[in-house]
Amino acid sequence: MKFVSAQEAVSLIKSGDYVYIQGSTSIPEVLSQALADRGHELRGVTLYTGFGVAKGEAPFCKPEYKDSFLVDSFFVNNSVRRWINEGYGSMTPRFLGDVPALFREGYWPIDVAMLNCSLPNEEGYVSFGVSGDVAVSAVQCAKTIIAQINPHMPFSYGDPVVHISRINAAVEVDEPLVEVPTPSPTEKEKKIGGYIAELIPDGATLQIGVGGIPNAVIAALSNHKHLGLHTEAMTDGVLPLLESGIIDNSMKTVEPGKSIASLALGSRRLYDYMNYNKDIIFRDVAWTNDPFIIGQNPKVMSINSCLEIDLTGQVCADSIGKKIFSGVGGQHDFVYGSSRSEGGISFLAMLATTGKGHNKIKPVLTEGAGVVTTRFQTNYVVTEYGAVNLLGKNLAERAKLMISVAAPEFREELDRAAAERFGYSYLRLK
Repeated sequence: MKFVSAQEAVSLIKSGDYVYIQGSTSIPEVLSQALADRGHELRGVTLYTGFGVAKGEAPFCKPEYKDSFLVDSFFVNNSVRRWINEGYGSMTPRFLGDVPALFREGYWPIDVAMLNCSLPNEEGYVSFGVSGDVAVSAVQCAKTIIAQINPHMPFSYGDPVVHISRINAAVEVDEPLVEVPTPSPTEKEKKIGGYIAELIPDGATLQIGVGGIPNAVIAALSNHKHLGLHTEAMTDGVLPLLESGIIDNSMKTVEPGKSIASLALGSRRLYDYMNYNKDIIFRDVAWTNDPFIIGQNPKVMSINSCLEIDLTGQVCADSIGKKIFSGVGGQHDFVYGSSRSEGGISFLAMLATTGKGHNKIKPVLTEGAGVVTTRFQTNYVVTEYGAVNLLGKNLAERAKLMISVAAPEFREELDRAAAERFGYSYLRLK
């Protein structure tokens, strides 16, 4: 492994190259800045970005670099969101578990993978610890690997490791990872957490999303037993359940005794807990998010959030109208995976209104809103006003159930819309 300056490392990138930039909380910011500094001399470099939390806007997202770097994101994160919504970059729709196949099957050419890695272990392997997800496939397929070697990166076991002999240029970096503190659930979120926790049995396998609502669910599971973890994103919220032994993974079929994740988003406490912890295994997202693998575990409880839902159960989780906000992530993968699990349930949870008081249960989705989970897949919908199960319900019955968990001030309006749309099949339910 050859140590060079960041400027020397990115000199390996040429005009027309295709470059993957690692995500999660481990975006290689030093390398990204060095690459941006070459914007005046490079042309047509495609940058693949995905799920991640950056310290700020990406340094290559500047108007003067619009012909130098084309950002192509499979999950729009905070570093590139404005750039993409202004039309300079673009987004490739793809279920997160299927993104690795774009590299492996040649749909996306890849020349360079830029990583943020741990110090090497005794066998000469470094780990890109908090970000297995798509990085595993990018490393396998890239011709050139450029890496920050960073003592702040935890060494995680499983797929996100690479031998130093494969790294073409390494840069010594002493830079803390981005931290994503665990938000304290609001009273409304605690209600949602309570509704969901009541429906989760002992021995369940959890997939938990990110944010206040998933953390409220976790906080309500303190009296459960023998839970398992097979999730896409590991957060600080699961630490109390791991440390107390509530999550012991004893009832899982896939990797029993081990907590499984594909990426981590948390505080330094989580990263330290992960470091050289053999009870936690990080995997390629093509594996963690494979519905046929997910479904092998019993009682899979998939818990995810969304932005809005219509009266028939169509779920939008990636856009606000026409504006792309994020991406599909693993919601679909785990909704489907839980449906294949014996005793599995998927929960789609949200507050009934936005912070400005706008209704999030709509007669029809906002124009331009993307359908992430179709009405053919939606199981439980949960707001602070209750939990309803749409499974096996016709459109009129679904509308009635959805209205029951909407904010009271919008129920009359929704009732009129449902009567107009579904006619007597709805009116006879009153």
